[in-house]
Amino acid sequence: MSCGLALTIALSMSNPAVALAAEQPPAAVGAPVSVAAEPLFADIVARSGALKAVVDGWAASKAAEEAAFFTSQAFVGFKAQVEALAALDLQGHLILKERGTDGDLKCILRGISEDMPKKLEAVQAAATPAERATALSELSYLLNDNVEVITAPPQPEV
Repeated sequence: MSCGLALTIALSMSNPAVALAAEQPPAAVGAPVSVAAEPLFADIVARSGALKAVVDGWAASKAAEEAAFFTSQAFVGFKAQVEALAALDLQGHLILKERGTDGDLKCILRGISEDMPKKLEAVQAAATPAERATALSELSYLLNDNVEVITAPPQPEV
């Protein structure tokens, strides 16, 4: 069994959007391709935007300064959603790698998938309200980046 087929089977069992993205035809050589409309990547954009709104709300209300914030249902659920989003970003990376297309986006998605849990840990590890505000801001920026790199119009390689 080829690695590509094995990857497609494994990913399709985990998330139906992944199977749809993996089924997309390979890009024409040299043609810039946007993946933003593909189900997996559209899902990543939607989830990132929603999570960014949550982070921005917490930053504005200073909710993360409350003593029970990190044990709250809202934060525990948010943490699980961030972990799921990081896994989707990695799946997007793997799909693009398998297709042999879009080296920049492929690499960026991998980096975001690795950075997201670190940014979340930084929020939890922040010792002061100022440090926590900075950590929330950095997490918000990363979530916004996740949206923008996928939705940016593709550029031809130079």
